[in-house]
Formats: sequence, C-alpha cells, structure tokens
Amino acid sequence: MTADPPIDGTDSSALDPAADVVPGQGAFGPAVDAFDRRVDALLEQVRGNPIADKLFTTASHVGEFSMIWHAISLGRGVARGRRDHVVVLAVLIGAESLIVNQGVKRLFKRTRPTTEGDDRLKVRRPLTSSFPSGHSSAAAFAATMLTAWDGRRWGPVWYSVAGVVGVSRAYVRIHHASDVVGGFATGKLLGLVGRRVARAVMAR
Repeated sequence: MTADPPIDGTDSSALDPAADVVPGQGAFGPAVDAFDRRVDALLEQVRGNPIADKLFTTASHVGEFSMIWHAISLGRGVARGRRDHVVVLAVLIGAESLIVNQGVKRLFKRTRPTTEGDDRLKVRRPLTSSFPSGHSSAAAFAATMLTAWDGRRWGPVWYSVAGVVGVSRAYVRIHHASDVVGGFATGKLLGLVGRRVARAVMAR
C-alpha cells in the first residue's frame, strides 16, 4: 500500500526531487527518475477529479487481460465480416502478452511504484514486475494491428484508446511513467512483427 497522502492531497515524493526515491526508481538512472517524478507530479494535479478518476480507473480495469481489445476486435469482426481478424488478433495478443510478461519483464524485474496502486483509486494488484507496462504494450500492439487492417484514417482512434489505457497505469500509480513509455515502444515493435505474421497466415 502507498503511504497516507499529505493533508493537502498532494504526493510530496512526486513533487519534491530531493525526496526519498519511490520503489523502482534508480533502475534506469537519474534522467528517467526525473521524468517519472515530473509526469507523476502532472498527473497528481488531475487525480481527485471525479471524471478523470473514473476514466482512468475504468481504462485500467478494461485493459486487464486485453479485454478492451478483444471486445473491439469481436465487434469489428462481426460488423465487417472479418472473423478471421478476430481469431488472428486474439492469438497474436496472447503471444505478445507471453513475450512481455514472461520474457521482457523477467529481464528487468523493476519494482512497481506501489503494490496496489494509489490509495484513492481501486485497481487489481498485479503479479508481474513493472517494466515494461503490459497494458501499454498490448495497447500499442493492438492499435498497430487494427490500424494496419483499417487504414490510417482509423489510426487516431485506435492509438487514442491505446494512449488512455497506457496512461491510466501511471495515473493509478501501478506503473512508473517510463514503464508506460517502454510498453508503448515494445508493443509497437511487436506490432510491426505481428503485422507480418498476420499477413503470412491470412495469405494461406
């Protein structure tokens, strides 16, 4: 659990660069630590807003196990008559999750900033390590795949959804901001590979 917030509702560890480092900081050097603190300070200015809290906690929940992406894929597949896309994306997201959670994360073993998220926000307690963010990686992966199938005009839609899901993890303080950035980069890279795999599979 995180420590009780100060009386004024701000997180002094996020706002004061001289404060004791939070768990997981120091893993990638002072520049990354400064970035994480700055982003957390910016998010702290929004935390407590009912709309923002609802948006980001909901995004964090529906991002669990890539539920939002499976739902989007299913709806899209039925509407467009592309059930093959539904199956392919489900399999590839499963592979992406395995690579990130059982592969990449084990290489870094970074500690999360909190074990159960911000005390003011209710989220599921994760079982894996912090870097990179699995939510962010899956989001970038799915957005890359969907944009490849739907064309560039849909890109802003899919990447906007991905952005909200990814940022939600830093917002609820279950990830460092740099975990989210790392997740986006990892997911994008795997998505580019996934596009090639999908083309090869569906061409048969």
